[in-house]
Amino acid sequence: MFVSVKKFIRLISVYFMIKHLKITITGRVQGVWFRRSAQIEAAKWGIKGFVENREHGVVYIEAEGSEKALGLFVLWCHKGPDLAKVTEVITREGAVQNFPDFQIRR
Repeated sequence: MFVSVKKFIRLISVYFMIKHLKITITGRVQGVWFRRSAQIEAAKWGIKGFVENREHGVVYIEAEGSEKALGLFVLWCHKGPDLAKVTEVITREGAVQNFPDFQIRR
C-alpha cells in the first residue's frame, strides 16, 4: 500500500505530537528586536516556522514543535525581549505545515 508524501508527513506529525500554533502579539513589539529574539528563542526549543511584523504594530508568528516546546515559547512571547512591552498574546491551533526552519519574514 502506498501513501502520499503529504499524508505520510501528517501521520509522522501526529506520531511525534508536532503541533502548529498561530500566535498574535500586541503591545510595543515592533522596533524592539522581537523578531530576531523570537528566532533565537525558537532555535533553543527546536521550533520551526516564521515571525513577521503586521499592520498596527502587531507581531505574528506561526510555530511548530512539541507541545512542551511550544508552551515554553508562548510563555516567552508574553514577555519578549527586554525592550518589548507585550499587552496581549493570542494563540490558535492550525494545521501542521512542516516548516524546514524558523525564518524572519519582512
